[in-house]
Amino acid sequence: MNEATPRFRKVLTLLGQLNYTWTNTESLLIHLIAGLARVDMETATIIFLTLNTSRARVDLVERLAKTSRTDEAVRRDVLGVTRRMMSEAKLRNKYNHCIYSFDDTGENVSTLLMRISDSGDRLKYGKVDAIDDAEIDNITGSINRLIETNRDIWAIAKRYGFPL
Repeated sequence: MNEATPRFRKVLTLLGQLNYTWTNTESLLIHLIAGLARVDMETATIIFLTLNTSRARVDLVERLAKTSRTDEAVRRDVLGVTRRMMSEAKLRNKYNHCIYSFDDTGENVSTLLMRISDSGDRLKYGKVDAIDDAEIDNITGSINRLIETNRDIWAIAKRYGFPL
């Protein structure tokens, strides 16, 4: 295939947007860390960057929100956005940890999952999933939900006077 087809470009654009939206939203956890831990932005940024996975960063935010010194309304709002964010993590992780396959027309796109599943006396690996119209809608929906979560994190930070 010498030039990208419209579908090929659409899939690549959506996956780039999913990754960008996730990363941008994850970076807002810095504001939640700063507010919940009652530290300045520089300290919160160092804490954020020291933790090297999204799961660790979200775990920290959730644990800070669950402390006794955190107001119930703050706890509820923070846990709501972190849970919504993590509900999108499975899809994001799938597309960041797979190999992509396109047929010679560029129209039929699929993923090859790079994970080993050990079941009984057999190994399974290389699960193939098509990126069909339904999956494109699923990716688009995830992007939109992450955008909404992003806006909600900003609103929480402003509502509760967290460092911006």
